[in-house]
This record gives sequence, C-alpha cells and structure tokens, in this order.
Amino acid sequence: MKNIFRNRTIIGITCIVVALAICFGLTPMYNTAITAKTEMVRVSQDILKGEVITKDMLQVVEIGEYNLPDNIIRDKENIIGKYANSDIYKGDYLMADKLSDSPLVNYAYLYDFDGSERAISVTIKTFAAGLSGKLEPGDIVTIMVSDFGERKETITPIELQYVQVLAVTASSGLDTEEYVAPEESNYAEDEKELPSTITLKVSADQAKLLADLEIKGKIHAVFVYRGSEENCNEFLEEQKVVLEEIRLQKEEEERLAEDEKLRLKDLLNQEENTEDLDETNAEGEVPMDDIPVDNEGGEIDATE
Repeated sequence: MKNIFRNRTIIGITCIVVALAICFGLTPMYNTAITAKTEMVRVSQDILKGEVITKDMLQVVEIGEYNLPDNIIRDKENIIGKYANSDIYKGDYLMADKLSDSPLVNYAYLYDFDGSERAISVTIKTFAAGLSGKLEPGDIVTIMVSDFGERKETITPIELQYVQVLAVTASSGLDTEEYVAPEESNYAEDEKELPSTITLKVSADQAKLLADLEIKGKIHAVFVYRGSEENCNEFLEEQKVVLEEIRLQKEEEERLAEDEKLRLKDLLNQEENTEDLDETNAEGEVPMDDIPVDNEGGEIDATE
C-alpha cells in the first residue's frame, strides 16, 4: 500500500514539475518564437519570366519569423541581378528555386551580343516560307525573296547566303520550343503553334537589307545546315568574307565617286576662271577703229 502511495506521489510531483516547465519555460519560448519579427524581401511589382531583377522591383518588410520556409531569401543582395525562372507577382516572397544566376535558355541568345552584330525578326508570310515549321535555333539558312520589286522577281542576295537562326516564334510571342500543348487537345489544331516570325543573327548591313526586303517582297528561309557549332561557324565565316569583300568594294566605289566629284569640281572651277579671264581681256582691248593710223597705213603711237 505504501509503495502504491509512494508511486502516486512521485508521479504527481513529476506531473507538477512538467507542468511548471511547460508554463514557465516552453510556453514563453513558444510565444517569443511566434511573435518574433524579421526583415524579409518582397516583390514590389510583377516580374515576367526571364527578366533581370533590379533594386526597384524589391522592398524590405518586417514579418513574423515563425514557420518561414528554409529556402526563402532574406538578403536583397542575393536577389538583385538574378533572372526570374517564372512569372513573379507583386507581394510574393522569393524562394531560391524562383531565381537563376544565368539567363533562361530560351532567352540566352539575346545576351550573347557584344554590339558588333544585330538580331532582327522577319515575318513568315506563308507556312511553306518558314520550312513548314521545321526550323530550329542554330540552323543555317539562305534568305530568298520572291515577288521582289516592281518586276516581281525572285532574288537571293549574296549578303544573305548563310545566316543563323536565333529563334522561331509563334504569333503568341512564344518561341516554338517554349510552347506546351494542353493535356486535352486536338492533335491537328493544338499540338503546336505555327511559326510566325524567325529571328536571325546578322550584321548591321544585313539587318538593313532584311528590313528593306521585308517591305518589298516575300521572304523565304531556305534550309542549309543543322549540326555541330564548328561546321556552322564555317558557313558564317564564309559569309563574313563575302560581306568584307562587299564592304571594300563599296568603299572603293565611294572613293572613286568622291574623286570624280572633286575632278568635276576642279574642271568647273577652271572653266569659270577661263571665262573670267576672257571677260577681263575683252574689257582691256582697244577697238581697231579707235587706233590712229598714218597716211601710209601704219599705226601711230597714241602717246605722240
């Protein structure tokens, strides 16, 4: 009987100690934890997929620290300059999986330019003109233009024999490799959007030519090569040689035209000087009728 009573006493004392520990130890700690505040970075405006995150897109706010995810980013410096992996909306907190240190693959081609080359999009006016939707980024194509000019000719400019495709874009604005068909879709209509434009990597002169051809004719992309980067570069280097020859020829023609212009100007100046000299001589001459003569027909010195 005494053992039972003693056991109950021990159990009771233990319960009291545990209760006191919870009331005066764990509960205050829990309350402190759930009421603790911390500074957190929050998005102050909508950010589109692929955009670079800048300082003005972020704001620092104070929120409860309790039960925050481990991968939430608290330091603004760890966010600025990174790229959005998906659309981020105003008020969202940023997790590590929403950000990327490098541009997204579908947009990376726009970050490879150093100012010496250009990117330009041209319209594919018919399905066939864009190789029936089979073009891919990295392909080498030749640009052919039909219905060009007043005579409706078909031409293939030597400046556009080999150009590289950067992207093939549908009318929705998505590059074709970005498009994901709905799970419940009609195969013939919805599986893949048809291309509307192709974006090409060109020089400044090629871009100017393409803009002109876009207006005056119908552009067709003629497939040339798809494969290793080394082989692609060989085609592009060959095109650069042609462009350099055209540039030098153009400079020579401009120089000759300028020389001819200067020659004609000098010739005109010489003619004007000759005319002025003739007029001066004409003004200084004495008419033959006014020259005195002697009886024998000889001229008499006017000073006599």
